[in-house]
Order: sequence, then C-alpha cells, then structure tokens
Amino acid sequence: MAKTILGVDIGSDSLKLALVTGKSVKKAVAVPMPHSLVKEGRVVSIDAMGDLIRSAMRDNGLHCTDGALVLPNEVAFIRNVVMPSMTAEQLEYNLPYEFRDFITDELKDYSYDYAMYSTAEEIKASKKKKKSEGSDDSDDAFASDPVAGDSEGNMDILAAAVQTSLIEDSKTLFRKAGLKLVKIAPAVCSFIPLIRAMEDKSDDEYCILDLGYRAIRMYMFRGDRYIVTRLLETGLSTLDDVIAQEFSVDTHLAHTYLLTNYEECQTRECCQNAYNDIAVELMRALNFYRFSNPDSRLSDIWLCGGGALLSPLTQAITDTLDLEVHQASELLSGGKGAKKGNVLIQASGIAMY
Repeated sequence: MAKTILGVDIGSDSLKLALVTGKSVKKAVAVPMPHSLVKEGRVVSIDAMGDLIRSAMRDNGLHCTDGALVLPNEVAFIRNVVMPSMTAEQLEYNLPYEFRDFITDELKDYSYDYAMYSTAEEIKASKKKKKSEGSDDSDDAFASDPVAGDSEGNMDILAAAVQTSLIEDSKTLFRKAGLKLVKIAPAVCSFIPLIRAMEDKSDDEYCILDLGYRAIRMYMFRGDRYIVTRLLETGLSTLDDVIAQEFSVDTHLAHTYLLTNYEECQTRECCQNAYNDIAVELMRALNFYRFSNPDSRLSDIWLCGGGALLSPLTQAITDTLDLEVHQASELLSGGKGAKKGNVLIQASGIAMY
C-alpha cells in the first residue's frame, strides 16, 4: 500500500503543503508566510514555523505523520558526478571529496546523499514492465542498484551536500509541527519524479521556470538528468516596487494590491513594462543556455511559482520566448488546468521523490 507523505515547501512569500499518497496528490494548500520568518532560505524561528505548519494542517484537514521538505537552493550544494562503480560504503566515503572545490567550510560539517540517474533504456524498459504487469503509480519503476554502473563501469549520479546542523534543525521543526521528517532534498529533486512520470517524454529536454517572489530560477533537464539552474535576481517583488510607486503606498500594501488585483493594477502600464522586462531577461538567459549547449533542442517550458498565477506575466513570457509555454500543473497527475498546482508543484514533487 502506498505511503502518505506531506510535502512541505517553505517559501519567502508562502508556505505550501501537499498531501501525497504514492504519486497522487490528495490535497494541497498554500498559506501566506508571516513577514521576515524566512531570510535567505533559512527559517528565522523554528518554533513559529512549526506552529504555522501545524495550524495550516489543522485548518485545512491535512492528516499525516510523515513529512518531506524542499531545501531552498541557497542552503544546498548540488552537482552531477560520474564516478567509478563502487559499493554504497565506498561511495559514502568518497562523495564528500566531490564537493571540496565548492564547500569552504569543513567537509565533516556537511551531510551528503545521492540519487542514481536512470538511463534512457532503463526508463523505457521499466515503463514497459509497468504496463505489462499492470503496476500502479506507487511503484518505484526508476530505482537503480546503488552499486551498479553503466556499460563502461561508471556511475552517473546526482549528488547533494547540506550542513548537518540544518538537517537537525529541520527535524526539530517537523517535530514541533507534529511530523516526522522522512525525506529532505534540494528543490531540483522535486521536479525529477514529475518528469519521470511523463509518458513517452522522459528523453526530452525540459525547462521548468520557477517565478518566485525574490528570484526567478530556470531549471534545465534532459530527461530526468539535471543540467543547470539559471538564476535571475528579480521576481514578483519587482512588481511590488512598481505598484508601490504607482499608488504611493509601502511595498507590503502593494503586494496585497498585486495579489487581489486592486483597481486592475496587474494590467496597468507600470506592471506591463515590468512583465516585459522580466520576459526579456528570461530570453537572454535562454539564449545564453543555448549558446553554451549548442546541441540543445529545447522546445517547451513549464511555469511554476507565484508568478505563474499572473496571467499578464505568463502572456508576456509566451509572447517573448520562442517556446511552447505550459502550466507546471500539467506535470501533476490530473493537474492539467489547475492553476494552484503551479504553486504547489515542489511540495507535491518532494513527497513523491
């Protein structure tokens, strides 16, 4: 029987919770984040955040004991690694040294983990096996032998490193919320199970665009293999600034105006100009990616995050980029057309990971 897990995505602007059984999202909610409770990807008050998660679960009827947490990009190191085939014990010993050029602190202060990539042949074979056996979506059809390698004797893995103290703080946070932390992984990992579930498309190139409040991130994948993240240091907070200037109010009130579309502010000229500026920056980032990856055949992009709820912004992106634009909710089973799924996709994906 598939296990039920609560996926938790703690953003700077909102808290997202998704109750997931196997590969099916049963219920998902987003609640506003109190001001300054999250700073640079870190929770400022564990007690306050624990209370917020607990109350959000209670108020929305989310009953669960196990939880999974999305780690913000700011607090995790993640990279692709190719290593000689070895045992799990040998990998545990050698993996920290793959981060020695990235971590300036002591390597011993970090915890390390990895996930094996599936080859295209493994993905196709496992899908064929699932169909022939009539397996449900809760089966892990993509799990690889942790000591196995490719035909050349190498292991292709996605490796991550995070401060051990942050993991311990996260366990404490979940306990205060009445949950047991059973999964914790960087944001990149939350998209992988959703890409893997795409029928007959797992060999394609994917761009998942997270239109966040503080920043915009362009996640690039080829199949379920993570390629790179492009960061744009702009986000919905930019719209708060132009609305604040337009209405002569502070940015906190301006954000409320944006969310409620007060006096049709979302379609005002000041916002339209901001949408176009964001779209042009995305086009430049996309052109740079294509220049760096001349074999790229990227044709589709999926939008998630709070910005995906703003129709004028998504329209500006659609008009500017030479890509087929999708809502990220399409990656969720039965989620096509569900706009709120765009905000909750990372919370949903981490529970499935």
